[in-house]
Amino acid sequence: MNNRDNILSMNVDCIEYPNALKLIKDWSKEPISRYVCISNVHMCMETYDSSSFKSIVNDSDLNLPDSSVIRKAQNLLTGCKLGPTKRGVDLVLDLCCIAEKESISIGFYGSTEEILLKMTSKILSIYPNLKITSVISPPFRGLTSEELSNDIDAISNSGTQILFVGLGCPKQEKWMAQNKKNLHCTMIGVGAAFSFLAGAIKPSPYWVHEYGLEWLYRLFVEPKRLWKRYFKHNPRFLYYIIKIILKKYWTD
Repeated sequence: MNNRDNILSMNVDCIEYPNALKLIKDWSKEPISRYVCISNVHMCMETYDSSSFKSIVNDSDLNLPDSSVIRKAQNLLTGCKLGPTKRGVDLVLDLCCIAEKESISIGFYGSTEEILLKMTSKILSIYPNLKITSVISPPFRGLTSEELSNDIDAISNSGTQILFVGLGCPKQEKWMAQNKKNLHCTMIGVGAAFSFLAGAIKPSPYWVHEYGLEWLYRLFVEPKRLWKRYFKHNPRFLYYIIKIILKKYWTD
């Protein structure tokens, strides 16, 4: 088991990115259900605000920082000195690369049929021998028990070993936790990665991600959808982190 660091209420794994890829690859070859969270400031504050969601995230089998802001907070608060983070879209592509070489079957759950079609076409143009065994676009409303059961059966019967779940936080984490007992694959919540890969949203440049400014880039690209989230969570996150740091160094 990896060492886990606590950022406010959220546990984050202290693991180098290449080791995380290897761990997910190894898990995918076992008929055991696991789920992986990809954390940012939004997720961190959702865990801070909700004890039930905190349990879901902290019970995950792996929680990797998608945000360099989370990684920097991890470094400052816990002393976990790791290399730079990778974006969720990079994680998807890197795992697809590994999956093609290792004959690991891949599935996608979430977003719209149009996005999924464009995304899978792009991925297959890069990794033509990749085995994509399930592609499901659930309705944006709540699913009936029958609809959910049909989706779970379809994923299970397909033999999918790594399932990328793109429902957005906190919906995707709740979905993975709810269905962990019914599936036999490694699930990874990847947020907006499907839209990035489909070309519906342009990913931020690497330097924006490295400097922790991806939230500002996303706000510029999708202001109507994201302004409430960022103005609610980001200032509070910064306040609590600074407060902890000041208390730590003042005590020391």
